[in-house]
Amino acid sequence: MTEDTFKAVRAAGCVLWRRSPLGGELEICLVHRPKYDDWSHPKGKLKRGEEPLPGALREVREETGYTAVPGTALPTLRYPVAGRPKEVRYWAAEATDGHFTPNDEVDRVLWLSPAAARDRLTQPRDADLVDALLSVLHLT
Repeated sequence: MTEDTFKAVRAAGCVLWRRSPLGGELEICLVHRPKYDDWSHPKGKLKRGEEPLPGALREVREETGYTAVPGTALPTLRYPVAGRPKEVRYWAAEATDGHFTPNDEVDRVLWLSPAAARDRLTQPRDADLVDALLSVLHLT
């Protein structure tokens, strides 16, 4: 076994939100990854030497096509993937401008109410991030 066997996979992402263009209600962006057939918050592995916040904003841009203004740090999630620990740092981030274009990594995005986002997320641990976002936005 190598030293990398036990080194945590470092990743970062955002709970991306906006106000609905129609009624002004809070909407949360979820991405669908066809490789895993799952719904999650935009996130991804950090590049070598990349700091977590810039990496999180890069992943948002790559996966959703939107630029975002970062806000408060949200809880860090830790869980095993293929026998290795994974650590994902998250931030609340408000979508500013952009347009989604489907790609190999993400084929769909949805802008959902917090309750609908919580229900659509594949991993229950990701639903806790919706509650954390509502708390930092003082909407709970």
